[in-house]
Order: sequence, then structure tokens, then C-alpha cells
Amino acid sequence: MAVAVAPGALVALRGSRAHLAAACCAPLGPRWRLPGSFTGPRIGRAIWVRGWTPAAGGTILRRGYSSELKTEDELRVRYLEEENRGIVVLGINRAYAKNSFNKNLVKMLSKAVDALKSDKKVRTVIVRSEVPGIFCAGADLKERVKMNSSEVGPFVSKIRAVINEIANLPVPTIAAIDGLALGGGLELALACDIRVAASSAKMGLVETKLAIIPGGGGTQRLPRAIGMSLAKELIFSARVLDGQEAKSVGLISHVLEQNQEGDAAYRKALDLAREFLPQGPVAMRVAKLAINQGMETIPTKDRLEGLLAFKEKRSPRYKGE
Repeated sequence: MAVAVAPGALVALRGSRAHLAAACCAPLGPRWRLPGSFTGPRIGRAIWVRGWTPAAGGTILRRGYSSELKTEDELRVRYLEEENRGIVVLGINRAYAKNSFNKNLVKMLSKAVDALKSDKKVRTVIVRSEVPGIFCAGADLKERVKMNSSEVGPFVSKIRAVINEIANLPVPTIAAIDGLALGGGLELALACDIRVAASSAKMGLVETKLAIIPGGGGTQRLPRAIGMSLAKELIFSARVLDGQEAKSVGLISHVLEQNQEGDAAYRKALDLAREFLPQGPVAMRVAKLAINQGMETIPTKDRLEGLLAFKEKRSPRYKGE
């Protein structure tokens, strides 16, 4: 299967198996610096598909994508080092399927998040795409169409569960939207504390076009981000917004012109993550918890008694519980 990329994006590795093997994944040594979107920060525990592509002025090292991608490479977890120590990057890498959620990606995300939530050294998590022009296109419909009816419900539940797990991470999370974020892809971004996007990015909850509704928490998180009335309008119409429109309605915090490397949102997310690093880690976790819980209705027994008393048309009997 060929790998499609957006105009101006980095081309895929081509050629025989021998050429592919020569340009395949290799662990990075401690002194390697990555090209493109990772110029500058040094990366630890990273594995890259490396390919040579011609460019003006000579031949340079750039990212490559292969249709023979191994399933373990569909999510790449990177722990940044040196001045970026404490920042973890979750990079989705399913170019041939527009980074859509399949069973394997959901499983890998869940495993990664489970490890992150108990790691006290993690200070901020960035969710990004390693595929030019794409953030996440939602559920993998090609895989879903092969499922029998009894499999679809549990699969959707697993997507919702892993998105909730990301939302419940105790540290700040940033979604770097450098491309298409539709359906479950936007729901993934909505689960993050902060969203930044390139002006060329496209995002929307488009499920009603398929006669379904957002199943990954979008019906709850979108109204909290932009207000109930506007959220209803966008979901009812399945409208897709670009970065500037998303910024104007408050869906994202920052919008940037896309750069030549196609990672403007990621670079901004990294800048924000660096701002968080000097702050007290316990204070950051408690602040996030306080903000999140403050946005919810407090689940007290008195609240339930008040609702019941209203229903029964009597005076409530509060107990201070």
C-alpha cells in the first residue's frame, strides 16, 4: 500500500526491500539530534524511520514513512532530555490510515498512558502526529466495517476509555494539531488541557454525517470548551473549522501559520511545556485537579436530596453530607 502525503510534505521511503532495510529504524545515540520538527531538543529513547530525500542545495536527512510500518511503531513515546527533561511526547504514526484509531493504536495509547500516570518524573505530555497534514481522523472505519455488530460497541467504549484516561492524567497535557482532526481525533484533542493548532488545520465533530453521534466524550467536552449553544451548532451541522475559526470560538488557545516542516503547532506546544517545567510539580498536579473538579457538580448526598425533594414537592432534609 502506498503512503499518501499532503502537498509539500516529506515523501515516503521508496525502493526495494534492500533499500528499505538500509533506511530502517535505528536507536538514537545520546548525541544524535533529530532533523525537522525535532531540531534543537535532544531526544531520548526514540526510534525513527530514517530516509534520504533530495532537497535544494544537497541531500539531507528527513522523516520517512513506510506502508510496512510495524504495529509497535504506530505510537512513538519519547522522553525528551536535557532542558526538556520531564516533557513526554506521544506521537501517532499511522500515515497509511490517517492516524485513525484501530485496536492496536488504542491498546498502545492505553499502555503508554498507564505508565505515564504513575511516573513522577513526567511533568507535561504533548500529543502530536508524526504524519504531515494529519492529527487524527477518528476511528478506523476500514477496520470497523470488518467487525461484527457485537464488536463495535466494545471498540467504541475502548476509544472513549483511553480518551478519558488521557483527560485524567495528573499532569498538564497539550494537543499539537498540525493537520486534520476529525471525530475521535478532535475528541482526543479536547481531552487535553490545552490545544494549539496551525491555521491550516481542520477540525470538527462530523459524526452526524454518518448518522451517529460523537462517542469519545465530545458531546460533553466541546460544550465546556466553547459553550453549549455553539457546540450544538457545530455538532448538528458537522461543520469543520480551520485554525483561525477554531481560535475565534475558543476551541484552541493558540493558532500559528504552518511552517515548512509542518510542525508549527508542535513547536508552540513545546514552548508552552518548557514554561511549565520550572513550576512546582505537586502544585501543578493539585492545580489541575482543583480546576477539573471545580468544573464538575460536587457529588454530595445533599445535592441528591435537594433534587429528590424538588421532585417530591417537599422541603429538603439536608444533613451536611
